[in-house]
Amino acid sequence: MHKISIKFLVGFILIFSVSFLVLNHTVKELIRTNNQNIVTSELEGLKSNSNVYVRQAFLINHFTSDELYFGEMAEEMGNTLNHATGSIVGVYTVDGELLYASDKSKFTQSNKNDLQEAIHGKTAYSITYDDNSTSVLFSYPVVIDGSKVGILRFFKDFSLLYQQSGQILELILYITFAIFAAAFLFSYILSRHITLPLGKLTQASNDVKNGNLDIRIQFKRKDEIGRLADNFNDMIDQISRQIHIIKKDRDHLEELHKKEKLFFDNITHELKTPLTSILGYAELIRANGESDPIFFDKGINHIIEESRRLHAMVLKLLEASRNNISNNELDKVDAGLILQDVCESMTIRAQRYRKRLTYDIDTQLIILAQGDRIRQLFINLLDNAIKYSLNFSTLTVKGLHVDGKIRFIFENPSDSIETEQLSRLFQPFYLAHSKDLEKGSIGLGLSIVKSIVDECKGTISMVSEHERTIVTVEFDCVNTMEVEKSL
Repeated sequence: MHKISIKFLVGFILIFSVSFLVLNHTVKELIRTNNQNIVTSELEGLKSNSNVYVRQAFLINHFTSDELYFGEMAEEMGNTLNHATGSIVGVYTVDGELLYASDKSKFTQSNKNDLQEAIHGKTAYSITYDDNSTSVLFSYPVVIDGSKVGILRFFKDFSLLYQQSGQILELILYITFAIFAAAFLFSYILSRHITLPLGKLTQASNDVKNGNLDIRIQFKRKDEIGRLADNFNDMIDQISRQIHIIKKDRDHLEELHKKEKLFFDNITHELKTPLTSILGYAELIRANGESDPIFFDKGINHIIEESRRLHAMVLKLLEASRNNISNNELDKVDAGLILQDVCESMTIRAQRYRKRLTYDIDTQLIILAQGDRIRQLFINLLDNAIKYSLNFSTLTVKGLHVDGKIRFIFENPSDSIETEQLSRLFQPFYLAHSKDLEKGSIGLGLSIVKSIVDECKGTISMVSEHERTIVTVEFDCVNTMEVEKSL
């Protein structure tokens, strides 16, 4: 796998190389063009000055043959132009034959392209590069009154100009390399400054991918990478929290699944209370109902009422299993009368368990509730008290007015319940005692009780001490005068 730092450095080297070649070619071309312009300009000045001198010489002396005169004055003209222009001068015939030269060695070179051009009537020059020297041979035909009389050829040294150009090019090259070295060093440091943290982040992300959520990255920097590391750490913390929540929810769901499965396996047991009451009255009616018409009517009415309540209870149990108990409109009901009726009905169930039920209930215990739901509340609490009280014990039920509140107290002797368990007893499907399963309970009764109390905006509490369990339920009291006016 190619590292970002290597890609970065390779890319930088390629960019610099291309840029250097382009820059070098451009600078060389500019220097060459500039030097050529300088040479051309000086040679044009040289031609102009020498032409002025030659014309003046021909104006002063008139000969029948200008070409002959040009040859006779070749030496004088060569020396004069040599001193006037500072260039080595060669004087040639129109055919290219050397008449005079201030320094013949300069005109013995094999390169005579400029002279050949002058013989054909053109002005030309050629540049010769030799080690550290640069020279120019410049030739042009001398024309007097429209006739070519000879050729002037100049040798001029431009070594200084080209040496300066070469020095400038070298200086640019050194500066370019210095800039490259500085940029390369800066790029290397910058790439390390970026890629090393990225490498650590990559390794950390691999550790996280492999399940290590304890990894953390600490960069002492305030730039984007430092903020990236902080965000990475925050992300890992968030992931850890989410995983913890998911695991907790998973465990909770698994527990609920087990309890719900247990609920569907044992739901019929939750219905046994009304069925027991119905069965009890039916057996009593069959035994002596014909001889006691009053008891017969009372038993039949109770069976019908309990059957209806059993039907409603099935619906409510199904709603409770989905945590979807609806909040219907509340009415003013006398909870004391309902509790008294329930206690009378549950007395038979208590006797079947060889236990005794006593109750003391005040009158006019008016609350805002649904009658069926309050009945279900009392039945569940009494059923629990009967099931979980000690053998041959006496259960006590009270309903009374206390400080503007209506309080119901259910007390029974029982085994002690730990404080931690007390706080969870009102949760759906929670079983406090290991023997609950044997009794057919699925831990739904108290959760239904709690939901009913909440519907009526009441409170419920449970205390277990000195081998007694006490459940207290409180509701707001509805003014009796208001009840009488509403009736």
